[in-house]
Amino acid sequence: MGYKTVQEHAEASFTEKRSEFIGRVCHVDDEESAVAFINKIRSENRKATHNCYAYVLRDNNISRHSDDGEPGGTAGAPILEVLQKAGVTDTVCVVTRYFGGILLGAGGLVRAYSKSASLALDAAQLVYMELSDSIRAKFSYSFYGSVSAAITAAGAMIRDTQYADEVEIYADIRKEDTDALLKKLTDICSGGISFEILSSGYREFK
Repeated sequence: MGYKTVQEHAEASFTEKRSEFIGRVCHVDDEESAVAFINKIRSENRKATHNCYAYVLRDNNISRHSDDGEPGGTAGAPILEVLQKAGVTDTVCVVTRYFGGILLGAGGLVRAYSKSASLALDAAQLVYMELSDSIRAKFSYSFYGSVSAAITAAGAMIRDTQYADEVEIYADIRKEDTDALLKKLTDICSGGISFEILSSGYREFK
């Protein structure tokens, strides 16, 4: 089963009643990485009034959040809810607030932190990670067009193509599709194709 996450660090900001809210999201592989990102943002924003956060991880279905001094339930929980509604995991979001002197009230804080997390997610590129096999297929040049078309039609991702005595295609195939695709390619090439499964794991699919 696949999962959705952010590809890399992204951020977005807005101002509400003179308070500046800066949302930042980042892909993380584990809780240690999430905490390191949070501490990095805190270190870079020592003068900020609050650095509230939430993160969700596939590992043990961990989710954590913090209001960092804001009234209970007005910051961390809304950030976490945005991440959960978006369906992302292995993702951390930190919302930094520079207080502008005007109180927003509980409802205003919830809306502001939710908006900041949403804007940061919108700025991030989301990717779909799926369990797949990385294969190498080697075959005659005469089959190149048919083979590459079949790989693409199967939803596999061609990562590299090398041209020597024969063509070698390196591709990632969703694990549940591997057997069917290899059989199809064998039929296309009338058996004149060789395969090697190089590795298996979660990889990006668009």
